[in-house]
Amino acid sequence: MRVFVTGATGYVGSAVVRELLDSGHQVLGLARSDASAAALTAAGAEAHRGDLHDLDSLRGAAAAADGVIHAAFNNISETTDFAAACEADLRAVHALGETLAGSDRPLVVTSGTGLTAQGRVATEEDEPDPASPAALRAPSEAATLSFAARGVRASIVRLAASVHSEGDEHGFVASLIAIARAKGVAAYVDGDSPRWPAVHRLDAARLYRLALESAPAGTRLHGVDDEGVPLREIAEVIGRHVGVPVVPVPRAQAGEHFGWLAGFVSADIPASSALTRKLLDWQPTQPGLVADLDAGHYFGRS
Repeated sequence: MRVFVTGATGYVGSAVVRELLDSGHQVLGLARSDASAAALTAAGAEAHRGDLHDLDSLRGAAAAADGVIHAAFNNISETTDFAAACEADLRAVHALGETLAGSDRPLVVTSGTGLTAQGRVATEEDEPDPASPAALRAPSEAATLSFAARGVRASIVRLAASVHSEGDEHGFVASLIAIARAKGVAAYVDGDSPRWPAVHRLDAARLYRLALESAPAGTRLHGVDDEGVPLREIAEVIGRHVGVPVVPVPRAQAGEHFGWLAGFVSADIPASSALTRKLLDWQPTQPGLVADLDAGHYFGRS
């Protein structure tokens, strides 16, 4: 299958490209720069110059492909205009879906389990919660699913809050480590410890491939291995490796300590992937989050 991949040189997307190539697919990857194009060529993929704002470029690549994996999204950080990133994502989903309409070709779109309601284990059947800190991504889910009725084998991969592995420099866990080093303490929100789902990047990449190959139209999938790792446990591992005390932070002071990350470290968002595993026979095989942290590579050693 010839597959167009957005975000093809990103943290998750580059692993998806490798998974596809190793499984015998051809890859056309979106490249915003000469360096990205060179990286794709070196990996054995073909580069397609453009970005998420160039909708004509997206349409052209999708029209020439047998399927599309949309893995691009502006990294969430203190400098991210999250609303603008979500709007750009929605426009990209519409451009890709409209191009594939009536073709029965697959379209796999990235979302997150953080869209669901807090305080209980979310499943693939759960609708987005308007109170979620990631609620602005919900329109892209709705748009993707709408194409299932228009002759597109559209599916959604909701990634866990932590997608971990070597090379994670901008994810939530990497940000927590940076905050611990800057503040001199590894902190967690006091009270009932929030829980984060997690998945290894290579397990997530395999799920994207399986979704491309066989996910039914209108399917939500959960890229989750650990259903819910307590943030306190994550802080304890960070404290041990960084060599700083582990301390609780009152919820009212979370914003002061964690900055832009406060809403996420305060969110209790465990999630299940039971339906995904059964539907696609997807079984994660890589280390869980705590074991991956203990391997040392997040702290500059292995």
